[in-house]
Amino acid sequence: MSFTLSTYKTSMQNSIDALHKEFVGLRTGRASTNLIDPITVEAYGSKMPMSQVGTVNAPDARLLTVQVWDKEMVKAVEKSIREAGLGLNPTTDGQIVRIPIPDLTEERRKELTKVAAKFAENTRIAIRNVRRDAMDDLKALEKNKTISEDDHHRHNKEVQDLTDEFVKNVDEMLTKKDADIMHV
Repeated sequence: MSFTLSTYKTSMQNSIDALHKEFVGLRTGRASTNLIDPITVEAYGSKMPMSQVGTVNAPDARLLTVQVWDKEMVKAVEKSIREAGLGLNPTTDGQIVRIPIPDLTEERRKELTKVAAKFAENTRIAIRNVRRDAMDDLKALEKNKTISEDDHHRHNKEVQDLTDEFVKNVDEMLTKKDADIMHV
């Protein structure tokens, strides 16, 4: 068995991708179709993503609409949005569910930046856990005489550099998201 950095890089990138999805779900005061992506609808005996029961649009900065394909699902879509904990209050107009995006208060914006910081810290922890796993694998490879001590030190540095790069990426994403949330 040899040491492959790309395996650990992929795991770290998966953590970044998960953080991106978490950030998309945080409201910033502007309508974005991504806002309701995480919401699932009880449909046909199972939970389905919103995108599989209707077409989601953002006709303007303060409104989202869901054009529900099956009129039997309109109430379920409206209920799912209301119960999602996003502070949204949808209204129904035939098969169209309108979701006005309320203005965020200063207090709510500060709460959202704290939530974003928590998501970012969890991602940093996940990245560091990948680093720890890589370091443990390197120790085992050296102990089994699969790699030399010099290779171990060289790979250790590569793993640390990779970790630093991904943590920096998380910090940049958080800074951007905080600015987005606090922008009035």
